[in-house]
Amino acid sequence: MQDDARYLKRKVTVGGLDVHPTEKALVVHYEVEASILGESGGHMLGERKEGQKIIRMKSLSPSTDVGALAKKVLEECKMIPASRLPQVEQLLYYLQNRKSSPVESKVEKKEKRTVKPKELTPFEGIELNEEASITRVDEYIELLYEGIPEKIRGSALILQLARNPDNLEELLHNETALGALARVLREDWKQSVDLATIIIYIFFCFSSFSQFHGVVSHYKIGALCMSVVEHELKRYDAWREELRKKNKAYILFNGSLRRDQDKALRKYHGLLAKQEQLLRVSLYLLLNLAEDTRTELKMRNKNIVALLVKVLERDDEELLVLVVSFLKKLSIFLENKNDMAEVDTVERLARLVPCKHEDLLNLTLRLLLNLSFDSGLRAKMVEVGLLPKLTALLGNDNNRQMAMRILYHISMDDRFKGMFVYTDCIPQLMQMLYEHGEEEIETELISICINLAANKKNAQLMCEGDGLKMLMKRALKMKDCLLMKMIRNISQHDGQTKSLFIDYVGDLAAEIKAEEEEEWVLECLGTLANLTIPDLDWELVLKEYNLVPYLKDRLKPGSAEDDLILEVVIMIGTVSMDDACAVMLAKSGIIPALIELLNAQQEDDEFVCQIVYVFYQMVFHQATRDVIIKDTQAPAYLIDLMHDKNAEIRKVCDNTLDIIAEYDEEWGRKIQSEKFRFHNNQWLEMVESRQADESEPYLYDNDNDRTDLFYSAGTLSKDSCFTFLWGQNDLFGSTRHKLSFLFVFIAAYHTKFTEHTQNNPPDGSLKRWK
Repeated sequence: MQDDARYLKRKVTVGGLDVHPTEKALVVHYEVEASILGESGGHMLGERKEGQKIIRMKSLSPSTDVGALAKKVLEECKMIPASRLPQVEQLLYYLQNRKSSPVESKVEKKEKRTVKPKELTPFEGIELNEEASITRVDEYIELLYEGIPEKIRGSALILQLARNPDNLEELLHNETALGALARVLREDWKQSVDLATIIIYIFFCFSSFSQFHGVVSHYKIGALCMSVVEHELKRYDAWREELRKKNKAYILFNGSLRRDQDKALRKYHGLLAKQEQLLRVSLYLLLNLAEDTRTELKMRNKNIVALLVKVLERDDEELLVLVVSFLKKLSIFLENKNDMAEVDTVERLARLVPCKHEDLLNLTLRLLLNLSFDSGLRAKMVEVGLLPKLTALLGNDNNRQMAMRILYHISMDDRFKGMFVYTDCIPQLMQMLYEHGEEEIETELISICINLAANKKNAQLMCEGDGLKMLMKRALKMKDCLLMKMIRNISQHDGQTKSLFIDYVGDLAAEIKAEEEEEWVLECLGTLANLTIPDLDWELVLKEYNLVPYLKDRLKPGSAEDDLILEVVIMIGTVSMDDACAVMLAKSGIIPALIELLNAQQEDDEFVCQIVYVFYQMVFHQATRDVIIKDTQAPAYLIDLMHDKNAEIRKVCDNTLDIIAEYDEEWGRKIQSEKFRFHNNQWLEMVESRQADESEPYLYDNDNDRTDLFYSAGTLSKDSCFTFLWGQNDLFGSTRHKLSFLFVFIAAYHTKFTEHTQNNPPDGSLKRWK
């Protein structure tokens, strides 16, 4: 019976149509009847099998045109007859108005994470009226040795077989067929776009399954596809140039070439449609092969990124979906991302945001997200105007999450935080926070708000109306650490924004307790520490909420996390601006605790700087200044830190020591001496390193010798030096010599000179010195 069997007849009958119980999808029930016919056409064997097809409606939303979508469903799913259009519309209308279930929402999110290019279907112009049979493959192979039309017919029939996965195994073992197809592709792909498209499509069918990648690589189809894509892109540039010249000629001759121009335009669109079919099947095959990273590396070496980015100029949405998918896959590797930065990828992608094709938009946003990890590419996104476009997508439920993640990356850069003011991003974010109620806030949403709050203009915008009130109410009620971090960032800006926090000082102070979670206390304490408001009565706050014991306990090294201890130090610096608070803190023994903490954290510049700043605030007040100067060794520590490598620490130390020197003469002399020694350190080292030459005469015949004498003065003994100073007036022949001698001498003997002139000044010596 197998010998007589020559034909397979397949009939599909559509049964019922229904909606999916949990997803936004239609379910098509159908029955497949397969019959085996003999050579005479008689029925030999038959079998019936039921099945169902699920058509997911990813783009269905309240604003979707149900009628247009129903027509598109019928176009895509050929098994549904046109007579069922009203029923499809009714089911779609039901789905549109059905409330989303939690399961459906999860499924939708999962689907959005796995957007893939649309499966390839037979292209226009390559379908045949006849039906292929696996038993006649040899006949189809013979056609591959004839002319181009026969080759197209033979390969199209083999394609019919290859599109059925059940036939791939048998075709795989037919080395003659595969070898012939590879040969024809290699030799004739430039002669016929249709032929190249069909043969590459056959190998694409094999590439759809990982276990068949070996056979595709064996015939070097991937390398051929790279050559095809590169060649077709060059042809595209030539076509456009030719069309541009004809359009220019048409304009110059004002209509006399109208017929030629229309003909050229129709020809261009026809060629373009066929070329895009070829590009799509070629790139899809390459995308499948790129599952192997070694193959992907070979593609990169052949400049695949530049080719893909060039295709982004096209308008065919399905081709763009494929290209963006490919670029997204490549972008996870640093080398590919760098290649994309060099070929203006962001500029080409910017025109696709927004677009009507939901899958294309979603894939474009995912690619932009991958690229946004690079600071240079983030800058390029802002430069090409993506910021307002991404902001507009915050109102799109399908793409909000992707848009927000990209905006989060942009908001990390201080250069671009201020640009958000000129969009409606912040009002939308505040509205989203308000709508969350008592639900947990999305990580992306609160993260971008925290970043933007670090900019003064953004913070002012957030506080407009009852913005700050809403934030404080929710944060205190829910004890939301991230929301309080956002509030803390808002509180750091001087001006009107900071004064709005006066009403919430008590609420924040009440949260600073040992029994509260450290992370929550850290944010509340940090917010309070930022409130450097002159009119605020900090003494009343410290007393009413009994904060001094808490602050003192937390100053002990190891009593809490370093971040919390640092905020305690900053808080002490803030309240120390108040005279009464400074006295209260000094009496509580906080100053020795600060010195102990300084010893423990001397390697941490932030700790050192903040502790020194506390001393700076306290030396302004008489009571605390006396305690610091007389009862502690704080001035000595400050002198040691006066020459720290950190510029901010040096600056605060200098300011603090200047105040101490003004009020205490003894410390003033020590501070002055240390500053003088440091500033003249190079001269002092030179003076100490030189040895006196006892045999050197004191008489010199020229100015150079005389200058050497002045420089050697630093090596004389104390008595000889003063004798030399007042006894060699004839050597001060020029101002340059006088200044040289004075500088060296003062650097070496400033202390001894002061003692000598105070105890026993020679007559007229000071006058002559001046």
